[in-house]
Parts: sequence; C-alpha cells; structure tokens
Amino acid sequence: MRLNLHTRKLQTQSLKREMVKNYQLYLMVLPSIVMIAIFQYVPMYGVQIAFKDFNARLGIWSSPWIGLTHIEKFIQSPYFFKLLWNTFIINVYSLAIGFPIPILVAVILNELEREVYKKFVQTVICIPHFISTVVMVGMIFLFTNESKGIINHFIAFLGGERIAFMAKQQWFRTIYVLSGVWQNMGWNSIIYIAALSGVDVQMHEAAIIDGAGRLKRIWHINLPTIKPTFVIMLLMSMGKMLSVGFEKIYLMQLPLNLEVSEVISTYTYKIAFEGGSFSYGAAIGLFLNVLNLILLVSFNRIARKMGDVSLW
Repeated sequence: MRLNLHTRKLQTQSLKREMVKNYQLYLMVLPSIVMIAIFQYVPMYGVQIAFKDFNARLGIWSSPWIGLTHIEKFIQSPYFFKLLWNTFIINVYSLAIGFPIPILVAVILNELEREVYKKFVQTVICIPHFISTVVMVGMIFLFTNESKGIINHFIAFLGGERIAFMAKQQWFRTIYVLSGVWQNMGWNSIIYIAALSGVDVQMHEAAIIDGAGRLKRIWHINLPTIKPTFVIMLLMSMGKMLSVGFEKIYLMQLPLNLEVSEVISTYTYKIAFEGGSFSYGAAIGLFLNVLNLILLVSFNRIARKMGDVSLW
C-alpha cells in the first residue's frame, strides 16, 4: 500500500515537472480543451431529458421522471425496424464504396513521380470537400433533373430514356453514396498519403533490386505500411455505423423517396423539432449512441484479437 502511494506521488511530481518545463505547449492546447469541455461535455447535462417527460415551463430538473418509457416507445414503434434498416444499409453501402477509394487515391498519388502533377491532382480532388452541404444537394438536384440535368442529357444523347433520379427510390442510396464519395475521397486520402510518406525508401530499393514490379511493391510494402491507419479508420467508421449525416440526407428527401431515405437522424429531428417531443427525440439519440458504442467496442475487441492494431 505504501509502495503504491509512493509510486503515485513520484508520478504526480514527474507530471508537474513536465508541465512546468513545457508550459507553452500546454497553454497552446488549453483553448481546445476549454472548447471541447464547453461544447461537448457541458451539454451532457441535458441528456437527462431522455428519461423525463420534459416540459419547458417546468425546466429540466422539475420535469417528471419516467425512466426508459421513451426508449421502449421507440423500440415498439412500427417505424423502428424500417428506420434501423435504412440507416444500416446506407452506412454499409457508404463503407463498401467510400472506404477503399481514398486508399486507392492515396496509393495512386503516391506513385506519381512529378511533384507538380501530384499537388495539382490532390488540390483538385480536395476542393469538393469544402463545398457546403446545401450547395452540394443543390448541385445533385441540378445534375439529376429529368428535363435539364446534364446526366439525363447524356442519357438522351446515347438514345436512352430520361430518368427522374430523385423521385425513384432505387436511385436514392446510389446518388447519396456516390456524391459523398466524390466530395470526400480527396480529403479522406490525406491521412493515407501521410502514412505512405513514412515508407522506408530502402525497402523499395531492395525490392527493385530483387526484380519486384510496381504492383508487387505496392502490395507487399505500401499497403502493409498503411495497415494500422486503415484499421483505425475502419474502427472509427464502425463506431458510426448507425449514424448518418443529418443535413445532406434531410435536404435530399422527397415524399417519393421517403420510404428509403428516412433514417434515424432525420426521424429524430422531425420528432423533436417539428413535433415538439424533445424528450422522445433525446431518448432516440441516446439509444442510437449506445448502440454505436457497443458496435465500436465489439469491433475493437475483434481487431485486437485478429492483430496488434486497435483503438485501445
């Protein structure tokens, strides 16, 4: 017991000396810590309305406590499985198409020998990331317009029949996913490009001497190097498997595609802000976050058992 107390005392003293020695670095980090605390942790105080019949007149503390009633109501709702399926299938589709493409882009850019071309291509493919969601959805509606859209003009030029893409349920998920891939593939590839910059040049030189071609060097040197980054990014994506970005999918919704476009996040928004059921909406959001946490912990445990890379 005394040994443990002594060890803790030494660790505390060491930490204090480290903080005094590098106080400039800690001062630089302080604003970020304060911002996270204010905008991420302080609002957690309001999570309790998920377990209450919230009344704005009574306030959070005085509103009556009803326990898990809202969560039970959501699970027993006739919309539950449809919302869960729509959310899950869009995320799986996005993961299957959107996750490998940034890796492919990073590998291709890494193989470009002319630095000027590499920087130009990287800049061009990163620009769509900075387009606002509202503008992006406006572009989607403009490009897929049945009478004036450039895609339908091209289809008509080839002799095909024009398609009302946004009004047809079977096209909604494809448009949502592919537009997201186009917008984010350049930005998402940056982290893989950074990982590839750490590849030992001598390994490539040795492989060239042994007669290995470019594809073999990519497969046996580059990809194993970025494997830890790949696993970490995949785990983080798994932690959002039941969450879909709210703004874009909400703006893309039409009455004709609502059957496949209604997901948990848009349903929560409508329940809370259009229907005024703030407690019910908070309960759905909390329930969703708990499911995402369970998925994250489960996949992290699988990754740790299968290899040496995991989040913790």
